[in-house]
Amino acid sequence: MFESIQPQSNPADNEWREHLADFVKANQKELAALAWGLWQEWGKSDDTLGIDLEPRPHFVSCPKEAIATLNQNVNNKLQEVLGIVDHHNPETEVLLLGIAKGQIKLIQFKIEPPPPICFQEVGEDLETLLHRLEECLCQQMKL
Repeated sequence: MFESIQPQSNPADNEWREHLADFVKANQKELAALAWGLWQEWGKSDDTLGIDLEPRPHFVSCPKEAIATLNQNVNNKLQEVLGIVDHHNPETEVLLLGIAKGQIKLIQFKIEPPPPICFQEVGEDLETLLHRLEECLCQQMKL
């Protein structure tokens, strides 16, 4: 029998991951629209859209350099995350980093129609969409 290398975490410590997954599932089209709109606004940069849950859920820009620095600080345990960030195609998929309790959760999904079409179909300006999703996120996270 194998023993765990790391101690088992308290299930309550991971509850945020389940709430975040439920939020993403319920709002895929809107998140695709937001990711596409922000990618356009950010000048098609290498930044990844993040959801920081503390102190109150809000969206953030996660520069690739910051993710690389974090990877170095945790002895390259995020190397796979960097690979996904490097090969992310915002025209066909959505990539988000959930951030809470000193942990990250990588969220990646493809959606039909693709993000540019989702943005057109949602038809809201970025500020309105961002505010609406943050409010939904607060409700989902029970805050």
